Amino acid sequence: MNEPLRRAMLKARMTDHQLAEKCGVDTKTVGRWITETGRIPHARHRWAVCEALGEDEAVLWPSAARKAIKVGPDREVVSVYPFRSGVPASLWRTLITRAERELTFAGYTNYFLWLEQSRFGTALKRKAAQGCRVRFLVGDPDSELTRSREQDEGVALTLSTRIRVTLAELEKIRSQPGIDARYSNGHAHLSVFRFDDDMIVTPLLTHSVGHDAPTLHLHRYQDDGMFDRFASHVEELWSRGTPVWEETDGQA
Repeated sequence: MNEPLRRAMLKARMTDHQLAEKCGVDTKTVGRWITETGRIPHARHRWAVCEALGEDEAVLWPSAARKAIKVGPDREVVSVYPFRSGVPASLWRTLITRAERELTFAGYTNYFLWLEQSRFGTALKRKAAQGCRVRFLVGDPDSELTRSREQDEGVALTLSTRIRVTLAELEKIRSQPGIDARYSNGHAHLSVFRFDDDMIVTPLLTHSVGHDAPTLHLHRYQDDGMFDRFASHVEELWSRGTPVWEETDGQA
């Protein structure tokens, strides 16, 4: 019997059926997670359970956490996904929810976040109000680089349109102190999304859009490791970026 999981469900007042619905599995599957000794769900299901119950994976499935422990340069690589679209929506939500100091979205458009994360703007305002720094780096929709990439992508929903959707959504929440946005063309082929000491990194491939790009989930464990190098890249881009909003009524 997985006692930590059973206790977490009791604490959250969640039934097998309710947890199954949140994780997208059958109720019997949840029952087996509880009753079958040593049974460990797939990683995406573990993340969904942790989000639903508000518990850490190391508490619910300590053996899975031990197996994931690495040494050497790759210890900061938590997961690898062939496609960004394969990253569970629950992982994005968990990382956003848990962040306390910093949320940085350095995707060229960041468009998909507004589609896949319910009440995303509300979540960002709440985080900023709690003292979390929220930053967006986006491409300039009118730049020559954007036009060149649009030709490269060759899709109906153009890059500039996707950028403008993000800009329109940010305009709705810009009055909240702690939310800032800058234009940058230096990340046209690399998207970095930071959540305190976790990070989603997506190197964009030729003739493909972001959701088809390979993706890494990183967690910071050391100085000057992979996490810090990508973080330095973003900080350099931010320092060179151009403010999206003019410096009026306290906004930059």
